[in-house]
Amino acid sequence: MTGREIRDALESAGVLPSKQLGQNFLVDPNMARWIVSQLDAQPGDTVVEVGPGTGSLSEHLAGNVRRLVLIEFDARLAGFLRERFRDVPGVEVHHADGARFDPRPLFKYRPAKFLGNLPYSSGGAIMKNMLGRPHPFSRAVVMLQKEVIDRLAATPGSDAYGVLSLRVQVDWEVAPLRTVPPDAFHPRPRIDSAVAVLSPRADAVPFDARLFDELIRRGFAQRRKQLKKQMPASPPWDEVAGALGLAATARGEELGLSEWIALTRAYDPHPLKDCPQRGEEIFDVTDENDQVTGQATRAEVHRRKLFHRAVHVMVTNKRGEVLLQQRSSLKDVHPDLWDSSVSGHLDSGEDYAAAAVRELDEEMGITDTPATEIGRVAACEDTGWEHVRIYHARHDGPLRFPCAEIRSALWLSPGDIDAWIAAKPDDFASGFTACWKECGERMITLAAPGARGRS
Repeated sequence: MTGREIRDALESAGVLPSKQLGQNFLVDPNMARWIVSQLDAQPGDTVVEVGPGTGSLSEHLAGNVRRLVLIEFDARLAGFLRERFRDVPGVEVHHADGARFDPRPLFKYRPAKFLGNLPYSSGGAIMKNMLGRPHPFSRAVVMLQKEVIDRLAATPGSDAYGVLSLRVQVDWEVAPLRTVPPDAFHPRPRIDSAVAVLSPRADAVPFDARLFDELIRRGFAQRRKQLKKQMPASPPWDEVAGALGLAATARGEELGLSEWIALTRAYDPHPLKDCPQRGEEIFDVTDENDQVTGQATRAEVHRRKLFHRAVHVMVTNKRGEVLLQQRSSLKDVHPDLWDSSVSGHLDSGEDYAAAAVRELDEEMGITDTPATEIGRVAACEDTGWEHVRIYHARHDGPLRFPCAEIRSALWLSPGDIDAWIAAKPDDFASGFTACWKECGERMITLAAPGARGRS
């Protein structure tokens, strides 16, 4: 769209650009075309665009990708976009605030791509909501005021480096591409904008993301203060600094991302933070009828594909959602895939019900919660030759999980889980898929608000 066409579109939609809403519309068609090209969109992709405005970026994607999801805060512009793209297959328009839009239904389109000419007033909040862990995106291209892009990509020691830099860089590699001058917009902003491409960062080592966020907030609360005055009391700062090779007088602005992650691991008190699994664990070996025939180590059971026992627990909350976990990249089976709320093997001599309660505590920090059996799956290749008993538990409190075992957690409705499995079955551990096939229909009832005690 040319600048004249965009102004005409705004007039026809009855939109006077709002400074309060941060509405600055891109009117340079060559710049628009170039920005979209950085997304590397393919015909089979799903692209989610926040803040499409009149569609100056969207027009280069509509009809050229499998699905284009447009999220527009201004009701008049949302209506304009629906009319403009009504005859283009695969385009859906949502009148919604990108900072509050629920991104969880987008997981069934994984891996999606994200595009945004983000409002100056709410760009940070939109990125936190849409691109924070966990997210369904394999690439993101964003345009914001240049000073914000500088902060996203900042390195230690620079004035721009701080909490925002680390919050984004812990999940994304940020590559600034080019500056966009004010005359590329209507109305003209007083400052330059910039475009950056974001690529997902793989975890080098597991770490507690919530503790990481707490520590960087402490470390930059007063950026000129030494960290020894801002970190937790235990373990002692001198001990931590010495172990990590940091100066006792170090300040937060001097530490790079890898050092902040190491600091997070040093202050993480979870007993399983370094232990995704133990090959020397002893399991009961069973026959095809689940009768114990002997014992063997975890490593031997898996290597020889022996029948053994496990539990899966489906946790629901008062909003009618089911908890899923994303397995750590360090897991020896199904790394990085999505799985039941908690799952685990029975120790030798342990019964199923006791194992369910133990796993709830060890994997999610859920205690004093009854677990009721709701199904069984016989040992097969999909379960990893495990005889599985499935339990249900209700929980509405906080979660605390060991980073070595679990990368992230996500609450989803049973319907969204069904849709995700149907669209992307390879995103899930096969044991979970087998369990969901057994009890998924019942989870609709168990997850319903007010269903406590109806297991």
